[in-house]
Amino acid sequence: MKEVVARNRKAYYNYQILEEIEAGIVLEGCEVKSLRAHEVSLAEGRAQFEGGEIFLYGVNISPYPQATIEIPDPLRPRKLLLHRREVNQLAGKVNEKRLTLIPLEVYFKRGIAKVKLGLARGLKKYDKREALKRRAMKREIAQEKTRRTKA
Repeated sequence: MKEVVARNRKAYYNYQILEEIEAGIVLEGCEVKSLRAHEVSLAEGRAQFEGGEIFLYGVNISPYPQATIEIPDPLRPRKLLLHRREVNQLAGKVNEKRLTLIPLEVYFKRGIAKVKLGLARGLKKYDKREALKRRAMKREIAQEKTRRTKA
């Protein structure tokens, strides 16, 4: 029931994702068409609090080429739709624990555009190196197992 439009694969490399939250996103008509055409980039995206609401910054939704009406700015801030209680909980976690909100993926759920936000903590360089070493070890073990089963 979920059609994934874009994923932020670098987020899992640069951040430790502690919690995932689903939010609606306010879009204009031609932006929805661009999303359906998979014309979106989440690489530089982040969510910030402003006046008791959450806005998505740095997400590039390319202009729809066949649009005949006024085309919005591709990098404009977009309002996220969450319940007041969820916004307050997230604001408390972000301020108290020095975490950040980053978009992990954009998708359509029953025809409605949604964004999955990750409550994340940035990783240090040595953490990233450790993760790469672990992945390499797992890959080598898996390759060795397949070699043994073929022989």
